[in-house]
Amino acid sequence: MNILTIQNLSKSFGRQKIIDNLNLSVPDGSVFGFIGKNGAGKTTTMKMVLGLLQPDHGEILVCDEPVCFGQARTNQYIGYLPDVPEFYSYMTPMQYLKLCGEIIGLSRAELSERSERLLSLVGLNGITKQIGGFSRGMKQRLGIAQALLTQPKLLICDEPTSALDPAGRKEILDILYKISGTTTVLFSTHILSDVERICDHAAFLNKGKIAVTGTLAEIKALHGHESLFLEFSSDRDLLLFRKQKLTEPLLLHSEENSRELILHSRDMEHTQRSLFRVLAETGICPVKIEIMEPSLESLFLEVVK
Repeated sequence: MNILTIQNLSKSFGRQKIIDNLNLSVPDGSVFGFIGKNGAGKTTTMKMVLGLLQPDHGEILVCDEPVCFGQARTNQYIGYLPDVPEFYSYMTPMQYLKLCGEIIGLSRAELSERSERLLSLVGLNGITKQIGGFSRGMKQRLGIAQALLTQPKLLICDEPTSALDPAGRKEILDILYKISGTTTVLFSTHILSDVERICDHAAFLNKGKIAVTGTLAEIKALHGHESLFLEFSSDRDLLLFRKQKLTEPLLLHSEENSRELILHSRDMEHTQRSLFRVLAETGICPVKIEIMEPSLESLFLEVVK
């Protein structure tokens, strides 16, 4: 079952088309990375999913119910963390969650239990400092707690780690991974290492369309190439390796740095056979030989070029 389905979605601002016939499905229970360059249209898409922006064309379904612009019915299934969440700076975390809980009609018992549990989840339990004195990372963590207060089926996070230091990014990613067993997580980002760390599904947004989507394993298998890393013990060995006739085709797609050589190939078995034949004939013994799996970074650069 898909928790979110987007079909033939388009949106323009004036003459500029931001989203162009976009199709996307987010499976229930997944941690889904929505990848794109800054300005690619990720936030625009999310605002249409939330019913805050009217599409020019297309349909959006959340839990099999259509999203209607200006209506909040499907938002009962969604928790949302914007890229820069805003709070009442004079409140403490507990005071803020209690206010939010009262607005959505939680009973006093439900509100107390959920607030304590969520603040514990995000590492803010027992913090009595006013929110105005919080760091950016602490505000992001409180924003996640607030977004989870309604126990949503889908949590949408817009660039949740983009302005955080490495420690803050790790904290947010750890929280998103923890909740993935009970809530589907969709987060937009241009930080590809974040996606590789916690996501099981991803989609690349390019020129208003989904260029690649699937599980991370599927994306890497279907759209990436493998690479072979070689480190030579001397410049002489590297030069001798490069001079071999059998090596010439292997060097067509390669990178060289000092005594290191990376061979890119879509037929790794053939590359390995050719490589070991050259090594056997020349007597060259590299210090290191390693197969490198394709990274999301290399795949993304391949998609957007």
